[in-house]
Amino acid sequence: MVHAARRALPLPASYAILPLVSSSVASSSSSRRVSSTSASTSSSAISRARSSSRCGAVGGGSQPTLDDSTAVYQGSYGPWSVEPSDVREVILYRSGLVTAAISFVLAASSAFIPEGNVVGDIIRQDRDFLYTIGAGGLGLSLLLIHIYVTPIKRFLQLLWMLGVCGSLGAYLTVAKPLNESLIDYVINNPTAVWFVGPLFAALTGLVFKEGLCYGKLEAGILTFIIPGLLLGHLTGLLDDGAKLGLLGVWMALFVVFAARKFQQPIKDDIGDKSVFMFNALPEEERKALLEKLEQQLE
Repeated sequence: MVHAARRALPLPASYAILPLVSSSVASSSSSRRVSSTSASTSSSAISRARSSSRCGAVGGGSQPTLDDSTAVYQGSYGPWSVEPSDVREVILYRSGLVTAAISFVLAASSAFIPEGNVVGDIIRQDRDFLYTIGAGGLGLSLLLIHIYVTPIKRFLQLLWMLGVCGSLGAYLTVAKPLNESLIDYVINNPTAVWFVGPLFAALTGLVFKEGLCYGKLEAGILTFIIPGLLLGHLTGLLDDGAKLGLLGVWMALFVVFAARKFQQPIKDDIGDKSVFMFNALPEEERKALLEKLEQQLE
């Protein structure tokens, strides 16, 4: 990828610095507002770039398709294209989300199935297993997610790790000695939300990023439903009926959210690949590139 970035150094004068908030920046004309990604190293010419709050891959005017392998996109630091490795990475990212969604919906469905139902009893016995599979799928997606600001990505991954460790610790130290599943223990002991909460905080961060970048209504609503239900359970402010209602909405929106990911072009989940290629360059080469861009903007 680094070598590809070196070949992409000649840039048009209308290049734009991408915003730092998300993993992708929406396709737009050269006159849109953009924010500087390299304030510490860019010169006065670079600082004349204007800011934008939208996300999405920087495109070359091609129609959105799932197969972008033949398209060439003009990024902030040069042209780039979708390679087979990019496609595999995006498919794995989306597969992780689908795995998390299916596991969660199956486990949560037991709350709506009456006691004594054969299917419901089977699901209740395996809820911890489904929780583990779902956490693994979320972890895979957080590993592969494209976010320009690395500390934000690392923070989401840290939350996931804290949630996994907290879940394992709660199960081994308090749930298992009581001969309860982790899920049952959290349901019966609201304070146990502190153990599993970071995992769902990481999920909330992911859906927030998706909602912000692509304007997905279901992702935006999930950003409030997930913490709302967990905090309502933790504080006791929600009765069982309200919690079941929010859980049902969460299940429905999570399915819609995961399913719609496969309707997006591959390039959307890649973002502006030239930004990641630029970030992989040594510091001296970055400075040289910024000087070149400064000259082209003058």
